[in-house]
Amino acid sequence: MSDHRTNDHRTNDQASLPPIWLMALALVAVSANLRVAIASVPPLARTIAADLDLSNAWIGALTGLPVLCMGLLAPAAQRLGARIGSAASVQIAIVAVFVGVLLRWAGDQLWALYGGTLVAGFGIAVAGTLLPRLVKAVFPPERTGTITGLYMLAMMGGAATSSALSVPLAARFGSWQGSLASWSLLAAVGALAWAPVSVRISRYKAANPVAATRHGLPWRHPTAWLIAAYLALQSWQFYSSLAWIAPSYVARGWDPTAAGYLLSAFNGTQLISGLIGPVLTDKIRDHRALLMPAASLGLIGMLGLLLAPDTAAWVWVCVLGLGQGAGFSLGLVLLVDYAETPAGSGRLTAMAFFMSYTIASFGPTVTGALRDLTGDFQLIWLLMAFMTLVQMALAMQMKPGLAKVP
Repeated sequence: MSDHRTNDHRTNDQASLPPIWLMALALVAVSANLRVAIASVPPLARTIAADLDLSNAWIGALTGLPVLCMGLLAPAAQRLGARIGSAASVQIAIVAVFVGVLLRWAGDQLWALYGGTLVAGFGIAVAGTLLPRLVKAVFPPERTGTITGLYMLAMMGGAATSSALSVPLAARFGSWQGSLASWSLLAAVGALAWAPVSVRISRYKAANPVAATRHGLPWRHPTAWLIAAYLALQSWQFYSSLAWIAPSYVARGWDPTAAGYLLSAFNGTQLISGLIGPVLTDKIRDHRALLMPAASLGLIGMLGLLLAPDTAAWVWVCVLGLGQGAGFSLGLVLLVDYAETPAGSGRLTAMAFFMSYTIASFGPTVTGALRDLTGDFQLIWLLMAFMTLVQMALAMQMKPGLAKVP
């Protein structure tokens, strides 16, 4: 009898949440914006550099700054979510992305270009940190892999679309500034879609409070450090690849539009692996069975770009994209699976993102400096191939039964 009453109570509580399909759609609308401000820059990198007289290191910073925000602001984002609620914080975040991207209309002024990038980076940091916590808090446990795959799909879809259309939009608007700023429309859609869902989730949380915990970030938890190290290596490779695939082929004589399409293929293949990887985790509980093939694909792609960049460019970037998409999306699943509670997932995410994204944010700038120093891109791919080997060693430690973050 008591079990029956408990089930009824849960049903009534859950009824105050929006339908799962509506929350999923709103999540997708927000997630589609979480890489656009970054991915729309590389196809236009050469044009921006020539127009503003910027070095490769400074251009790399346009990709690295949002990633740095994602790292440094992750703990603050976790505290913001604890104070005003994760759903309301994500609403503030997507508005910040809108404002930051819109500022790029004045991108011929360095303060607007880099200032807008920082504002957008703040929004990306807050939303990216809190979405895993929301997934664990409001979606059924048996659906976490699928939902993670969906927002990964949207995130990479936004990246693929923006990288493919950056150069054509620049021609359409007559400037790279107009191209970069036009993506503020997508952020406006995300903000409007999330608003009603945010209100209902916030009301649900107010009516069903969870006892506050005093746990800080899990600095002494070995599982948290393992995940943070894995994500640091994976993210360094991803953002460095995102920053330099298109410029490296423009330097080889490719048309910028074609190089943008090549980058779009890199991002587009992540739509496939980024969805399939998390979905498979709902059935395959040993994460190593998925993490190792993902890393192996990334290694093959990087070795191809290193040893035979002109032989099969489209093949190499697609294989690399498959590996990177699966590697990152599986990392997001780790943030949910290796936490005991939604609050634990939030703390684990904040700590892992703080470490991994802060380190990874230097990837595009450091690799850009290597390009300035050596005059080619080969050392970039050699460095990242070595990093993939270390990533594989870490992935082998993700055994079933690892201690979860409380």
